[in-house]
Amino acid sequence: MLACLTGASGVPAAQAADVRALPRVDMEATVKAAQIDPRRSDDRPTPGAKAGVLLVERALRDRHLLDAKWVDGYFGATTVVAFAKFQRSLGLTGLAANGLPGKASLTRLGAGRFTVTRTIGPGARVSVGGVVVDARTRSMLAEAKRLLGRDLVLLQGSYNRGGDPTSAGTHDGGGVVDISVEGMGSATRTAVVRALRRVGFAAWVRNPGQADWPWHIHAAAINDTDLSSQAQHQIGDYYLGLNGLAGRGPDDGPKVPIRTWEEYRRR
Repeated sequence: MLACLTGASGVPAAQAADVRALPRVDMEATVKAAQIDPRRSDDRPTPGAKAGVLLVERALRDRHLLDAKWVDGYFGATTVVAFAKFQRSLGLTGLAANGLPGKASLTRLGAGRFTVTRTIGPGARVSVGGVVVDARTRSMLAEAKRLLGRDLVLLQGSYNRGGDPTSAGTHDGGGVVDISVEGMGSATRTAVVRALRRVGFAAWVRNPGQADWPWHIHAAAINDTDLSSQAQHQIGDYYLGLNGLAGRGPDDGPKVPIRTWEEYRRR
């Protein structure tokens, strides 16, 4: 009798029904929109994200963090700033208040308003090849290596605040690595970038003609919620067919269907 009243999980049946009745916010789509929308020259919402973004923006509006005129389903720069304010109101700091909806902050914002589906997170910080990355990035790199059938040597990892000044802050957060191309010809470099893109990185070959750096491959993990703001911008530009550099030139890498790590695993 008790099981019938509470359900197998121990949650009261009425409460469980209330949760099921709430609208849903797809976290994967919402985080993707928070990277792409601020980089658009128009105000077209990211496909598949508008309904969830509207729910997030209404919740921010009702907390007096976002003006009503910005409740439009477009996760632009103003919404990113508003979400960062909400994160700080929870006592979060640093990368946890970077304006990208993290699992904890998005769930708190949605309490009693919406449920969060397709949750994602960077995982713990780990060491790979002597540099620090997060667990999600490590898994992505391992799969790229499997596809290539070769190892990848990391020159720079993530969470490297104040590190190489030529990186312009992209490595300050999670999800970003630089990879050595020593001994690689042009075809091999392109194959590495293609494999990285297949598993969910925005990746490019960088050369000395672009800036004061040696030849290397730069890769940023799409939808890593620990991304620095500079890396967020690179990923938005990648979706818009650009090269992730300050000049916002055309993408010069191999063309592959753009997917997140989670989308790759579901393919």
